[in-house]
Amino acid sequence: MTGAANRSVSAMFDSRAEAQAAVDRLKGTGVSDNQVRMTEGATDTATTGRAPEQDKGFWDSLSDFFFPDEDRYTYAEGLSRGGCLVTVSNLTSAEYDMVLDILDDEGTIDLDAREADWRSEGWGGYESSPYAAGGMAADTGRAPATTDQDSIPVVEEQLTIGKRDTSHGRVRVRAYTVEEPVSETVNLREERVELERRPVDRAVTGTEAAFQDRTIEAEEYAEEAVVSKEARVVEEIALRKVSDTQQETVSDTVRHTEVEVEDDRTAADRTGLNPTRK
Repeated sequence: MTGAANRSVSAMFDSRAEAQAAVDRLKGTGVSDNQVRMTEGATDTATTGRAPEQDKGFWDSLSDFFFPDEDRYTYAEGLSRGGCLVTVSNLTSAEYDMVLDILDDEGTIDLDAREADWRSEGWGGYESSPYAAGGMAADTGRAPATTDQDSIPVVEEQLTIGKRDTSHGRVRVRAYTVEEPVSETVNLREERVELERRPVDRAVTGTEAAFQDRTIEAEEYAEEAVVSKEARVVEEIALRKVSDTQQETVSDTVRHTEVEVEDDRTAADRTGLNPTRK
């Protein structure tokens, strides 16, 4: 499975049913129809006696994909063997990780391992295909010219290091409201009216009006607690991304062809002359 720089993902499946299950699941997550493309392979999966035009048809069917020619040839071989290719394009970063997870879950094949199996069966790969540089022209429709000379191709692998984004987990902050009981102590003042009767024994003076109707009154007061609430912002929480760059040394092995020449001819034979006897 490969991911391109334009946020697209391609995955090969062994059968159309597996590919369709992956497509249905992708659409269930919100991926639109015009983002998903499924290319079906051959229904006759026999690998012997396969017509060259059949292989060329699968090669041409992938011409509008932005694949390197090596990947395009490998996908075409998978289609010719009955596989089914699913390509999802125009993905955001979040969609890209989600699509990778879904395709992995639905059983996409490991193309590197499958290509190794094909090579063990005699498949030569892109470097021996008619479309590789120096090979047969792909669109002429003519067989390559043959000569009486045999040749040994000198092949050299080149290490290419790519990059892709992988998810290392998410940080999610969710705000919600909870209620909790609180209590405060407050001092409340209360005023009461008490009736006080004091016994006295004195003569009525002239300033005091005897037998005069009078009314006195006093009002009782008491403080009561009044509750009010005010919402205040006491903290702010935000997420920000911090990126850094690190160097990583990737080690692998590359293969190349070594040519050993054994020449047991004499000097005269190599120049086309007969030796001169003295």
